[in-house]
Amino acid sequence: MFAQLFFYGICIDRGSIIKIFNGYMKKIVVIGSSNTDMTVRSERFPETGQTLLGGDFMMSQGGKGANQAVAIARLGGRATFVAKVGDDMFGREARQSYAAEGIDTDYVSVDGSAPSGVALINVNGRGENRIVVASGANYSISREDIERAAGVIASADIVLMQLESPLACIEYAARIACDAGARVILNPAPAAALPDTIYKSLYAIVPNQSEASALSGVEIVDRASAVEAARAIAARGVGRVVITLGADGALVYEHGSAIFVAALNVDAVDTTAAGDTFCGALCVALSEGRSLSEAVRFATCCSAISVTRKGAQPSIPYRAEVDAMIASEQAGRKSQPGLPACGALATAEL
Repeated sequence: MFAQLFFYGICIDRGSIIKIFNGYMKKIVVIGSSNTDMTVRSERFPETGQTLLGGDFMMSQGGKGANQAVAIARLGGRATFVAKVGDDMFGREARQSYAAEGIDTDYVSVDGSAPSGVALINVNGRGENRIVVASGANYSISREDIERAAGVIASADIVLMQLESPLACIEYAARIACDAGARVILNPAPAAALPDTIYKSLYAIVPNQSEASALSGVEIVDRASAVEAARAIAARGVGRVVITLGADGALVYEHGSAIFVAALNVDAVDTTAAGDTFCGALCVALSEGRSLSEAVRFATCCSAISVTRKGAQPSIPYRAEVDAMIASEQAGRKSQPGLPACGALATAEL
């Protein structure tokens, strides 16, 4: 009905509809990796040297950058993806998939000499995962590729990046974006040492618990140590630190103030793309004018849905699903006033 109303009965795909309305939304540029995920489920992880007979096998689109771009598109944002794939079946399927999601793929370039990235993922019976990535073309993205995308990076409202691409390219893109006034958000995954210079270009940094511990040198074991870790990271030059804490929600540390955001209690099936869903949702909410704490509340609800499903991109929810879940959760709290809210805020004592 939506397509018929506006396009005179002509049936067009969702991606084409999204592109029509992209001109009315703030631009979010994602710079990062594109992988094909190959996932095997097993009741437990194998020991060193051990072979296990697993269960389900799934092959789907993945990569932290691609997952985040898909999350942005599905949640109502305007996403442009800057990445590199191989000249192979996986690369061609990836580009087609992103375009169908309504993502601008003009800056997804092709490397004729390197294969597309591949991730081998093992998920256990508790929904936990272990991942090994063969980066392939992801690591051939160069300064020249970033320069080619400089115009779209500089015109963005938000630029979101991770660490599955060469750090030198991430730094260069961060400087371009920051100098142009864009908000630069870094998801420092996989964990790696960062030069002090990059922090000053960031609007916010979004590590998970283990990444925050690695960056700060503080082992996070409770709320107090999470705040200590956030404070140590912020001291390097970034004003906002968001630490995702899994089932414990997230910590928002902004210019010296700390707030904990509660998670929704769900039965986790697969946590593979939970962090990427969170980052994409965070950017969408910020682009819509929400405060950082409000954006984290929205992102927390989105990632709660993703962990109840298998796979990376197949688990990422659409905006209508999130809105329906939030409405249902709010209705439940009205009928049961003592029920904790998804994204409930608690101010930390500093």
